[in-house]
Amino acid sequence: MKEMTFKELRLKNKLTQEQLAEKSGYSRDYISMIERGERTPSDKAKAIFAKIFKVPIVQIFLAIQRTISTTRKN
Repeated sequence: MKEMTFKELRLKNKLTQEQLAEKSGYSRDYISMIERGERTPSDKAKAIFAKIFKVPIVQIFLAIQRTISTTRKN
């Protein structure tokens, strides 16, 4: 499986930032900051996102790492 960024995971699940915010209880701004690599979600938040995306929590950890590494290159 191709390593995905957090944003790619969200898009794969056909969710807007607003929809993910509503489902997770986090703000759209917070979701946006995660996608830009400006915030690292807590373990609790990662568990919530894993449940929403129906993936193992390790995939969320990897997506966050991928997001950070790709945003730092640009």
